Amino acid sequence: MDTQTLVRLLDLVGIGVFALSGALMAVRLRQTLVTAAFFALVTGVGGGSVRDLLIGAPVFWVQDGAIAAVCIAIAMVVWLTPERWWQGQLLEWADAVGLAAYAVFGTAKALAWGVPPVPALMMGVITGCVGGTIRDILAGVPSIIMRPEVYVTAAALASGLFLLLQWLGTGTAVAAVAGAIAGFILRGAAIRWSLALPAYRDPKGG
Repeated sequence: MDTQTLVRLLDLVGIGVFALSGALMAVRLRQTLVTAAFFALVTGVGGGSVRDLLIGAPVFWVQDGAIAAVCIAIAMVVWLTPERWWQGQLLEWADAVGLAAYAVFGTAKALAWGVPPVPALMMGVITGCVGGTIRDILAGVPSIIMRPEVYVTAAALASGLFLLLQWLGTGTAVAAVAGAIAGFILRGAAIRWSLALPAYRDPKGG
């Protein structure tokens, strides 16, 4: 598998699993098929859309009609299948896969558009986190980024390790896989063991 194919695969994985998490959220809220499709689309493309606007690139899914079709198809599958197929922590794990894969892809795309490494890392975090944030806001549930649970940190790890390994000369393919796996492992550990960063406490408080 060449580097371009691998990076494209990470993009599609991120879009697909985020669309799945959006559709699952709508189904759990007992929403209509139209709402489920909307949730799937905005969750799947939200982070990438913000990234493209910030780096001056054409918004990717507007240029590729198949992406919206895939998001809507995923929503239809979720909405038309028995709920028992989607019980448990599937939403959280799907989101974890999307977070890690999409963070690496977002960083790689930003670099390709001439963005320096540190802003490119931030573009990876935005790509990985914004779609899930939009989903939570639309659903009226507390956004994951407003809780101390490890989430943004996992996206930053995926992006940062990808950049570090590229700088060390390992090649894009190795760096991408390693970054995505590391981000997924950290997020998965947070899901499994409720890992959280320390919350702010006023040093002058009682």
